[in-house]
This record gives sequence, C-alpha cells and structure tokens, in this order.
Amino acid sequence: MTIAVGDKLPDLKLKETTPDGPAEVSTGDIFKGKRVVLFAVPGAFTPTCSLNHLPGYLENRDAILAKGVDDIVVVAVNDAFVMTAWAKESGGAGKLRFLADGSAAFAKALGLDIDLTAAGLGVRSKRYSMLVEDGVVKNLNIEESPGQATVSAAAAMIGQL
Repeated sequence: MTIAVGDKLPDLKLKETTPDGPAEVSTGDIFKGKRVVLFAVPGAFTPTCSLNHLPGYLENRDAILAKGVDDIVVVAVNDAFVMTAWAKESGGAGKLRFLADGSAAFAKALGLDIDLTAAGLGVRSKRYSMLVEDGVVKNLNIEESPGQATVSAAAAMIGQL
C-alpha cells in the first residue's frame, strides 16, 4: 500500500555521511517537529536525477526555505558513499541532506519502490516529492515514469507551499 497524505512516515534508519563516516539516522528524528521537503530519486548520478531533479532543488533552495521549510532532504537507493560523492559533485553538499536508502527499505515501507531490474538498476525508489510536517505527509507528488521530474520538481513543490 502506498503512503498517502495524512499518513505518518514510518520510523526507519537511513544512512548519512558524517565527519566520522556513514552513520544511521532515524526518519523519526529527521522529521520530528520540523517542516521538511523530501524528494526521492531512483538513483544518484542517473540522467534525470542529476540533470533535472536535483538541480531544481538546489537552484530553488532559498525560495523553498523562505516558505517556512526547515530542511530539504533527498533520498536515493544508493549507499552513503555514493550519496556523498553526488552531494560533492552536484554542489549540494551542505545545502541539502543526502540520505542513503541502500536496501530500498524506506521506499518499500512507503510503497514507493519500483522494480527497474529490466534496465539493470534493480529495485529502486519511485521519483516523488512530499512535504512532511512533524512526520506527517501533507503533500505527495508521485511521478508516473521514473524518467520524468515534473510533478515532483522543485517548481511544483514551491507552488504547493
């Protein structure tokens, strides 16, 4: 079953790189008492993710935060090392939180996983964005195709804030 507006996010562990290396972070801690924009991509360094989806959030970061958002989080089914490299390469390090869902446990718990095995990618996350307030989904925008980033794009999110 797919998560819906009004649902509380499950409390799961993701990985984030810290100065001491990869560390587990709890989704409960990430979203508790905060207004957070979360967007998910099928994979770091993939074309739509790197050329369209992520750059839109980086370019519109200040406009999103100015709307009362505390943090912007990007999640992908990659390991923490890949997410760190993507953060550095994209210029997003220190601007957004790059979280790794290495085994797709978060994507599966939300019902937002997609099997891209035929494309050589295995199980990944669907492309989506959501506004989360104190752990509760307020807006949810799911792309119909992993190669599109329109309804989950930063510009669409700004219009919903």
